[in-house]
Amino acid sequence: MPPASINAVFTNMDSLQPKNHFTLGIIDDVTHHSLADVPITVDTEGTISCKFWGFGSDGTVGANKNSIKIIGDNTDMYVQAYFEYDTKKSGGVTKSHLRFGKKPIRATYYIKSADFLACHKQAYMGTYDIVSEIKDGGIFLLNCSWDKDDVANHLSNKVKRQLASKHVRFYIINATKIAEEIGLGSNRTNTVLQAAFFKLANILPIDDAVKYMKDAIAKTYLAKGEQVIAMNQAAVDRGISDIVEVTVLEEWKDLPSDPVVEDTRDIPDFIKKVVEPANLQLGDTIPVSEFVPYADGSYPLGTTKYEKRGIASTVPEWDLEKCVQCNRCSLVCPHAAIRPYLVTADEKAKAPADFKTKKAIGKGLEDYEFRIQVSPLDCYSCSACVNACPAKALTMKPLETQRHESADWDYAQTLPEKHTTLDKFSVKGSQFHQPLLEFNGACAGCTETAYMKILTQLFGPRMIVANATGCTQAWGSAMPSIPYTTNCEGFGPAWSNSVFEDNAEFALGMSLSMEQQRDAIRIKSEELMDLTDGALHDAIKAWIDSIGVANEGEVTEGISRTYIKELMAAHLTGRAADLQKEILAHKEHIIKKTIWMYGGDGWAYDIGYGGLDHVLAMNANVNIMLVDTEVYSNTGGQSSKATPIGAVAQFAASGRKFNKKDLGRLLMTYGHIYIAQVALGADPNQLIKAIKEAEAYNGPSIIIAYAPCINHGIKGGMGNAQHEMKRAVDCGYWHLYRYNPLLKEEGKNPFILDSKEPQQSFREYLMGETRYAALTRTFPDIAEELFAKAEEFAKKKYETYKELADQ
Repeated sequence: MPPASINAVFTNMDSLQPKNHFTLGIIDDVTHHSLADVPITVDTEGTISCKFWGFGSDGTVGANKNSIKIIGDNTDMYVQAYFEYDTKKSGGVTKSHLRFGKKPIRATYYIKSADFLACHKQAYMGTYDIVSEIKDGGIFLLNCSWDKDDVANHLSNKVKRQLASKHVRFYIINATKIAEEIGLGSNRTNTVLQAAFFKLANILPIDDAVKYMKDAIAKTYLAKGEQVIAMNQAAVDRGISDIVEVTVLEEWKDLPSDPVVEDTRDIPDFIKKVVEPANLQLGDTIPVSEFVPYADGSYPLGTTKYEKRGIASTVPEWDLEKCVQCNRCSLVCPHAAIRPYLVTADEKAKAPADFKTKKAIGKGLEDYEFRIQVSPLDCYSCSACVNACPAKALTMKPLETQRHESADWDYAQTLPEKHTTLDKFSVKGSQFHQPLLEFNGACAGCTETAYMKILTQLFGPRMIVANATGCTQAWGSAMPSIPYTTNCEGFGPAWSNSVFEDNAEFALGMSLSMEQQRDAIRIKSEELMDLTDGALHDAIKAWIDSIGVANEGEVTEGISRTYIKELMAAHLTGRAADLQKEILAHKEHIIKKTIWMYGGDGWAYDIGYGGLDHVLAMNANVNIMLVDTEVYSNTGGQSSKATPIGAVAQFAASGRKFNKKDLGRLLMTYGHIYIAQVALGADPNQLIKAIKEAEAYNGPSIIIAYAPCINHGIKGGMGNAQHEMKRAVDCGYWHLYRYNPLLKEEGKNPFILDSKEPQQSFREYLMGETRYAALTRTFPDIAEELFAKAEEFAKKKYETYKELADQ
């Protein structure tokens, strides 16, 4: 609570007619009980305030935690640090508030007027009002790719006026380029910028600060090896040497206001009045009245498509000459920012001039052109698509060179989905269907999102999701950014989240409710059928006859839509009209829904395992997509029962000593559960086959999907996560299989082993991930023993699966 809000209380008490009941910190235009802030300055004299605008996952927060420790441990000053985050799992806005001084610091609020202000993301300068938060005579540091002679051309007149009128000392540094040159990667700019801060703030003698920073680096990155330590220590030196001062011209004070650009966008009021202010860090200015329509807890879908954040440093450029039209790039994209399109001759004629296409390849596509379209402003720069492309038809290019693609993306969004003979349940065919999960706030390269995105492409318009608490919930409902969306007809996934431990029971309740409501419609429909004839009678009969058929959801969707269409068009009287009205009031239940539980291993293996086991044992028709990251990803990488032996995680610093729970084999003992173990990057065809079989199975089904995580420390980063899945399968670390109880009814073996006998080095795979390699440095005496046990366990597991498949 800022001082201005507290001051409002005393001002209210001192007024002639004080409010007896009041609220603070909000604009309550519904009950009118809120008190308006009354500005007041309460900073302790001599306290130095520093504020840093960072980018989620760039290391800014971690670096500032180190900075405050260095200052607190090596000076006689008091120190304080607060950290502020938006709701995105990664790639969001972070703000670090650091204070230090000779007197005790009792400021329990965020910094609004800083002596030192830093912006660590170039894109922020055109979005947020950052420079307004600096004191007169303060220091401003900007991480940007512009040089000192060009930077002014990229700043608004408002920013330049603020710099000049406040007599700001302005510095720039290209920390992104430095981090790339050193080998840290473009998003790990924290060490460079931390060093620049110590150089400019002059809190400690710079030689001492360098020593303390390098000592902290050696301690912090011990588990990651000498190379990582050396790179970060080199980043300290570059952060000090590469700072460039920019001359703030006196004439900037008199610059005119920036041109007002009229907002001609046709977007919902909710986006303008709630989503955009919240994304601009102005959520506290949204009045209560804007939330009244959503008092029941519901929230509109598809808000992320309006954000267009432009946070990528590089984005993929498509080479149509090399492209083989496999659609793998779209399949693996975590954020649905690259998609294939089929284009008719008429649509091509109306397209922007640079909307290049090539002849579509494939049976039934003879009349179409093909294009891969990138949304540069929605890309996260993970390069997963580039690494997945077998023809090397994608190349990462600077964002500034690809901004023109935004117009092409906007045009592509107007193109209708084409109904072709391509099998929806194929890698290529699935990607021509609109993803109903897009532009989420997950980490760049996240593999969890790719699995759910594919589910929405296959079943999204009739899909209900019960989402367990965890990463999947964090990026799936990061208010105000909701990535689940609807198609052109308004259909899309209905999404809900309960508490961590009861997601299975939550989904079961949904399933039972859907069945009951659909059965009620069946009873009314049977009565109505006897009162009608013609097309409506035939539509009702077809729908009733389709209930309970194999693969009912897919097979009967068209039949259900025909029933709804005929029912809405009919002119009925008497009892028939009453039944018509009652059925149409609940027409959403005519189409069979597909219920999917969605969550990670922390939920399914640990906290929610009891409920999961209970629901699966009941033989209810529910589906589960379990994304196995082998740790509690959302809370920082704690060990779970899915963590393999030898892996380093929180609560397992010396490596986990126990074998991973084999959830699939445990559930096979029931005999009536469809079970599949998959890995997108290893065999996408097997994944889609498993999804199709699981959804079609009239009973409980679970898909255990390997999901490499940023916590694993994959060599080369999360852009290589899909390849890491393939390596995991090739070496026998992860196995692919399907267990289909229906095969038993045909006299066949229900267990199918889809992965081949391991051929690659198990040990090399382990050493490609920090979570294993770190153990050789921190606990070398036990690392070898644990790795040997892990390899032996993996071999025995494969032998067991082989025996099951050979029965």
